[in-house]
Amino acid sequence: MLKKLQTKTWFIKFFNWEYWPFNVVYGPIYFYWIWLMIRSRAVFFFNTSNPAISNGGFLMESKKDIYDLLPEQYYPSTLLFQPGSTAAVVLQEMNKKNISFPVIAKPDIGMRGLLVQKLHSEKELANYISSTKVNFLVQDYIDYENEAGIFYYRYPGEAKGNISGIVGKELLTLVGDGASSIETLLMKDQRFILQLPVLKETHADTIKTILQKDERHVLVPYGNHCRGSKFIDISDLIDEPLVDTIDMICQQVPEFYYGRMDIRYNTWEELKQGKNFSIIELNGAGSEPTHMYDPKHSIFFAWKEIIRHWNILYKISQLNHQRKKLPYMNFSDGIKMLKENAAYVKTISINLKQTV
Repeated sequence: MLKKLQTKTWFIKFFNWEYWPFNVVYGPIYFYWIWLMIRSRAVFFFNTSNPAISNGGFLMESKKDIYDLLPEQYYPSTLLFQPGSTAAVVLQEMNKKNISFPVIAKPDIGMRGLLVQKLHSEKELANYISSTKVNFLVQDYIDYENEAGIFYYRYPGEAKGNISGIVGKELLTLVGDGASSIETLLMKDQRFILQLPVLKETHADTIKTILQKDERHVLVPYGNHCRGSKFIDISDLIDEPLVDTIDMICQQVPEFYYGRMDIRYNTWEELKQGKNFSIIELNGAGSEPTHMYDPKHSIFFAWKEIIRHWNILYKISQLNHQRKKLPYMNFSDGIKMLKENAAYVKTISINLKQTV
């Protein structure tokens, strides 16, 4: 059974480029990134794209530092803790900020949704704290039903910014038929099959549960592609009212010119009016145009979108370098950043295996 599942998983990944490894997707266009390095005469030119964010938000940036740049009304109440913190201390700080369960716990320096968990109780919080080996955040869970990623950019010197793409996120959700278990329902969808090994571990107590007919059950309550969410390109919803609202928000973030906001919101119309939403992540120079992961798009569309956004990143970095006299990251600092990131990835990967 296990071998059959592994074979099926391999074929699903092979015939759907959205599941290919990062270096396989980006490998054929790395030459263009090298060309941008040559043009800028700097290997690590991107650090000037968002001057107030460490490394421009390319790698190793602190989420808490980024939240602190945002006006408080735009993001969930968030607390930062170091590994080794006790549950008692975390609970005490939560009480001070009126943060109650459920909460979201995640690494302060994150990547692709790894180690992000929704915690419902003091016991689950204690288990998370005891297993984590990196600085972590505890924040209010935002229960708005919808989630989207909005890619924003503004060229230095220009009065108004732009939206270059929007991704809608369908969370990993099952609909019961009154006869099938959660495990059986997962086996009926290619996207969910890929998550089955992890879900068998994280939902061991409920995987055999039979859902009632038409009962909706959210298994993964956050919109990460690698955690089973389906990404839908909804860039056709870009219009002037939305651009005005997003630009108004982003211009309140010091020296923010390029990146993607992941937002939970109630209704689209309310979001356009700047009502009933919360920014759950703000990403910088390392942001992907995630609308490209819509299954309807080809790998060629993805390459075009990546290159388009690299060009925007290059131009913004160059303008900040020239107009504000901001220095590009030197080579030794850039290598240090890459080494620190590699070590961090290793730590968080080990942490993930121990947690699962």
